[in-house]
Amino acid sequence: MFDKYLDDNFNKMQEELIKLISFPSVSEEDDENLEEPFGINCKNVLNYTLDLAKSMGFKVKNVDNKCGYIEFGEGEEMVGIIGHLDVVPANFEDGWSVDPYKAEIRNGKLFGRGSIDDKGPVIASLFAMKAILDSGVKINKRVRLILGLNEEKNWKCINYYKEHEEHPTIGFSPDANFPAIYAEKGIMTVELKHKFNIQGMDIIDFNCYSNAINVVPKKCSITLKYNSKLFRPNHNFVSEVNELYRNNIEVQNIDEDTIKITSYGVAAHASHPEEGINAISNLVQYLNEHTSKSDANEEIYLEKLYGLGFFDIESPEFLARKDIEFATEFEDDSVVHDEASGILTSNVGYVSYEDGVLTLRTNLRVPVTISLDSIFLRYRQLVRFFEDIEVTNSGIQEPLFVDKDNYLVKTLVDIFKEKSGIDAEPIAIGGGTYARAFKNFVSYGLTMPGDKDMCHQVDEYIKLNDLLLGSKIYAEAIYKLAK
Repeated sequence: MFDKYLDDNFNKMQEELIKLISFPSVSEEDDENLEEPFGINCKNVLNYTLDLAKSMGFKVKNVDNKCGYIEFGEGEEMVGIIGHLDVVPANFEDGWSVDPYKAEIRNGKLFGRGSIDDKGPVIASLFAMKAILDSGVKINKRVRLILGLNEEKNWKCINYYKEHEEHPTIGFSPDANFPAIYAEKGIMTVELKHKFNIQGMDIIDFNCYSNAINVVPKKCSITLKYNSKLFRPNHNFVSEVNELYRNNIEVQNIDEDTIKITSYGVAAHASHPEEGINAISNLVQYLNEHTSKSDANEEIYLEKLYGLGFFDIESPEFLARKDIEFATEFEDDSVVHDEASGILTSNVGYVSYEDGVLTLRTNLRVPVTISLDSIFLRYRQLVRFFEDIEVTNSGIQEPLFVDKDNYLVKTLVDIFKEKSGIDAEPIAIGGGTYARAFKNFVSYGLTMPGDKDMCHQVDEYIKLNDLLLGSKIYAEAIYKLAK
């Protein structure tokens, strides 16, 4: 019913996606700036998208430059599609084969930051809405595409929307995988603060290069100044380390007393830390192996933290230790997991150093049937191992868990099977989407079953065939939910 319009306008769909990608819309939070609360690039990409939708015949609204929406149809109830136009940072120097903000098409793929997360799915949804609008078919509910600008950070955009605008009654977020997501793990960031020093050295800088907490860090460095001749390395130290570690660790002489040690990893989404290589963890391991101690039996802070499993990417070891107070829920199990959504994962995504205090933050993806409070309590028990450690939490998002037999899940999965010809079952993910912002929502595409998750990756891309198929799936889904 809607396929012909989408086939005929597929070139236009690609052109508009390329334009959206050209906006380097990394969300910058400034609560005092009412005109650009998330930065000029986020404001510009929102206004461009709203202007595009208005020219296509839709009603649009900019909600105080914090979010916006695109709407058509009539009725008391509303079908919602919730996407976002902000992206995680990307630089050509990170190893991209193209400029991340100058999209390029090759071998049936459109490369660029935001192509799959989430500008591509937003464009697919917009053109799906246009296909329904132009078809003249009758629907009984309004349809609203809500556009966020702070999804990759703190969801201030969607929280603002919820406070000031009407809530949809049912819908989906096109920001994950097909055939549909019935469970999204709980999300929590835990921060540790503790005094830290390295014997014989002054720590000048500890840097993770503005890495987003929901990304496996690809680069981390520490700059050290020797404060004692006793601890200066021999003149072959730099060349020996660079030869031994090659692409993973690099040591530079800044001057005769100062060195910079840089760790290189591979970026990935924090919901799949196993797909990346964590530069922070690698640097910590290197420091543990190569820094001096005043006593052969001394165990420095990072070494002990490492030994407890804080840097583990799956179910850090100390969470199941019986010697931690109140350890009751997981005593009989070596890992934290459930049948519905799998194992707890951890991504240490932030490090900094100021006034003798080292700050670490890890982003957790917690199985849906396990309370976030119980996990935070486990982290709080690190005080038993470290004097004066501060443990706090932030960025909490409760899990989403919908029965697989729920009407919405079954309807969306059936549509996917019909349009794609792929027999697949709904899945659970570690990612967090806007679907958990409203009742009667799940996440729905656009990544196809079996495909690699390219969100937050170098050379992020969307397959052109998937972009077109996704738009057709969305059109059918919107129509069935709204008729």
